[in-house]
Amino acid sequence: MWKKTKLLTIGQFAALVGINKKTLMWYDEIGLFRPSVIHPENRYRYYDYHQIAILETILLLRELDVSIEEIQNFMTNRSATSLEQLLGEKIEELDKTILRMNALSKTLRNHRRNMLTLLTMDLSEIQVVEKEEKRLVTVDIDKDISFEKEVELITSETKKYQLRRLHDASYGSMISVENLRHGNFEDYSKLFIELPFPTNDFSESVIPPTQENCFQHNKKTGLHIQPGGLYLRAFHKGDWSLLPLRYQDIFSYADAHGLSLSGFSYEMGINEIVIDQIEDYIMQIEIPMETTFSPSLL
Repeated sequence: MWKKTKLLTIGQFAALVGINKKTLMWYDEIGLFRPSVIHPENRYRYYDYHQIAILETILLLRELDVSIEEIQNFMTNRSATSLEQLLGEKIEELDKTILRMNALSKTLRNHRRNMLTLLTMDLSEIQVVEKEEKRLVTVDIDKDISFEKEVELITSETKKYQLRRLHDASYGSMISVENLRHGNFEDYSKLFIELPFPTNDFSESVIPPTQENCFQHNKKTGLHIQPGGLYLRAFHKGDWSLLPLRYQDIFSYADAHGLSLSGFSYEMGINEIVIDQIEDYIMQIEIPMETTFSPSLL
């Protein structure tokens, strides 16, 4: 039979599909993928072209980290139904991996952007910037909540989204412009988490994101819409007790340029991972604006 059929040696077949021939020998030994013909005298292995599709499927499953045992079970009961089910499971796992990798990429980009800001910024500068709308996960707080309780609340919220650690996300605090205007500098309203992935992507432990589920999820977790548009941005370094003076500078700047501030001030540390003492802590402050202004301020 091996003389009458157009066959490929193990070396030719391995080169054709782009793998090592030792892999083919191992697959044969464990019964996963056998040659079409074995020469009766010299025991050489020969393969035919029709086997390429089957081997490509095995290699694809291996690339998707499907175990040898799972592949053997599939090969024993090979059918369109079993392959569809297996591929469906792996597509779901792959999508989750892609989501995690995208989240990691965004986290790294955020850290890098903060480091570039540190290298180029003028701490005394107040500037107008444009921001896109964001959805933030928030937890309500007040001035009577202890710091330990705040840490507990924010940690609990990050766990809902399967974050491995707190710094997988950006986080900060919110205080209303009204409180700031009235001198209530300690009357914070919320802590926020800016997740490294869209909040409607949902983690592996959450219900799939249908429109109704998204609505219920937003209500349950207290998502806050940080409006897109123009913001005043400033920085404060060091002792938090001096933060009210920085806000006075911000409001003076806004008043001098005819700018109306509204909503919340969003405070976020940008250099926590490169400092050893609180005196070097730099806080970014962003407050949305309501009014038009001179383009020269951008």
